[in-house]
Amino acid sequence: MTLDTNLGHVTSAAELNELISSNENVMVCCGRMGPMCVPVYDSMEELEKSGKYDNVVFKDMLFDHPEAAVIRNLPECRNFRGLPFTIYYKNGKVAKATSSIQSKEQIETILKEVF
Repeated sequence: MTLDTNLGHVTSAAELNELISSNENVMVCCGRMGPMCVPVYDSMEELEKSGKYDNVVFKDMLFDHPEAAVIRNLPECRNFRGLPFTIYYKNGKVAKATSSIQSKEQIETILKEVF
């Protein structure tokens, strides 16, 4: 089960761990195909295609998949109430985590800040 986006999909905790250990900068949006999530996926797709962030790997993960517990249970997500959970990994560690809808401009600000 994966999301209906043009992003690469993360489908297991092992795959996520491999991804963040083998790439310096990774952005993972963990959500559903809902009204708060879809705009974030769309922004990620635009940013990925733009070529401005070739140093960042953009991926999505289905929030309701059992393997997504690896994101849902992060200490940085403990107080999150809205989807999606968006995690920015730098050198294998969480550099920033956000929840709920984010505009493309907000995402770009975070990308510049943490990467």
